[in-house]
Amino acid sequence: MHHPEPKSIKGIRIRTVNFTMIMISCILYIFLILATIHVLEQYKSVYTSMENYIACDESDRLLLEGSAYLTEQVRLYTVTAEAKYMEHYFTEVHETRRRELAMEQLEHYYKNEKPYEYLVEALEYSNNLMSQEIYAMRLISEAEGYDRNNLPEEVKEVVLAEEDRALSSQELKERAKEIVFGDQYENAKEQISLNIANSIESIHEITYERMLRSAGTLESTMNRQRIFISILFVENVITFLMIMLLIIKPLRIYVDCIKQEKQMEITGSYEFKYLALTYNDIYELNAANEAMLRHQAEYDPLTGIMNRGAFENLKKVLAAKPIPLAFLIVDVDKFKQVNDGYGHEIGDQVLKKVAKILKESFRTTDYPARIGGDEFAAILTNITEDMQSVIKRKITEMNEALLHPEDGLPPVSLSIGVAFSESGYAEELYKKADLALYQVKENGRCGCAFYQKEIL
Repeated sequence: MHHPEPKSIKGIRIRTVNFTMIMISCILYIFLILATIHVLEQYKSVYTSMENYIACDESDRLLLEGSAYLTEQVRLYTVTAEAKYMEHYFTEVHETRRRELAMEQLEHYYKNEKPYEYLVEALEYSNNLMSQEIYAMRLISEAEGYDRNNLPEEVKEVVLAEEDRALSSQELKERAKEIVFGDQYENAKEQISLNIANSIESIHEITYERMLRSAGTLESTMNRQRIFISILFVENVITFLMIMLLIIKPLRIYVDCIKQEKQMEITGSYEFKYLALTYNDIYELNAANEAMLRHQAEYDPLTGIMNRGAFENLKKVLAAKPIPLAFLIVDVDKFKQVNDGYGHEIGDQVLKKVAKILKESFRTTDYPARIGGDEFAAILTNITEDMQSVIKRKITEMNEALLHPEDGLPPVSLSIGVAFSESGYAEELYKKADLALYQVKENGRCGCAFYQKEIL
């Protein structure tokens, strides 16, 4: 028995498919994880931009509030000459420090950028105003005759201009009001507001650009993420289909083949094809062994025709079939003399020859059998009693061949008794054929007789 070598089997290997799919899945998952990380980074970038915008907007507000607060306190002091307003002023300058805090925050986010530059310029204007505001407070303090030692250091250190020293108390107050309420002062305040507005607008522009850029990158990354997910989905579908085609479908086919006790189809992956070929080899070997065992159980080992056991089973089968048939009992005449005179080996050769002639003389639908030492039988199917002449002619031809051998074996003859049935095999056929055989032997052997009622 020969099958192609395993290397000649063509098919997709499950191991290769499994390894390939795992590698593709791992690569896709890595890309997907990287894309997800990138999405998170871009989200953080957008979130940071918003936080920066809020913080910087807060910085601009702080500077504006700080500057406005200083203006408010110096003007209140100028108008009321109450020391608490001067105290509030320098509390803002030295402790609250909103302007400085604003600069520190903006420097952290936008150093060397436009928003920070605008705020620096605004602070410069505010600082310039401070010198004027402190000068105005010095004028009010002088006009009110406050003890110089009780004044803040900044105010104490101010040296009045020569022309201001000559002014009266009321004129000093008017001069102070002119400084903090005059056009020059208002213009400076407008410049501060303008620079802060420019800083805010610049922050808006930068934040918008950053968020737009981050949003674009985020969208691009999410698109890649969608592509990877789609590819992964397609890869999973392909994997499922390959499992169906290469594993599940062949398994169902093989289960059906096993249930039906037939050879497996060569289908599926390389491993299943290899399995099917191996199974088929074993199946054929078992079938051959079963056939051999069945042949040994059903056929006579010497003559090669049906043995008694198989012949008995055949009679049971034909007993259930209402078909016409003829039952023959065949006896080799004086076989004991052949055995005693020529030896058992020659006797066996004669038995083989008789079996061969019986098999060749009858049709393939007829069943010759060896039922004893030199006793044979045969069942001829689909034959009726009116065909006696055909049977007789066949028997005559067989005896003619046996009595005139050309193979060196001793001549022998056959005595045959025949009985007919119109509806399958019946047990009385054996007795009837045996009675007919007895008639042949009584009449000198070498011939045949057909059972007739008068034989009884």
